[in-house]
Amino acid sequence: MSNPAKARGTRWETALVRALAAFWQLRYGLKPFKPRQEGRNDVGDLQGFSPFIGQAKDWASWQDAIREGLDGAERQRLNAGEAYGVAFVKRARRPVGAGYAVMTVATWARLLIRLRRAEYLLTRHAPEAFAAHAAETAADLAEDFPS
Repeated sequence: MSNPAKARGTRWETALVRALAAFWQLRYGLKPFKPRQEGRNDVGDLQGFSPFIGQAKDWASWQDAIREGLDGAERQRLNAGEAYGVAFVKRARRPVGAGYAVMTVATWARLLIRLRRAEYLLTRHAPEAFAAHAAETAADLAEDFPS
């Protein structure tokens, strides 16, 4: 690639896809990929983990990366028809799992209420399923994140 910044961004996108795929192992239909770019109707740098799209940024200024990444993610989630956008901001000389996954406070609040609602309904209507969910969550937290 002749553009060093574009090459750096592509490497970060590829590293994210590989690490997320290794962690998720296709569980629950989670299969991250880099979609074909759509120009003005951009649908994000990463997809395959609905209800999210991801915007990847590997910039020298993390402040600019967060600002531009979040603005882009919010626009692109609408283009992609998804509920949430997240900006994945690379940290220099750190593994993928140490990068930042950044969302707006509004997105975080909506996501938390969605999670709490689902867990509440599981405990009320399918306690065995909730117990399995809690055990899998504990196992995920104990597992090292792929580099």
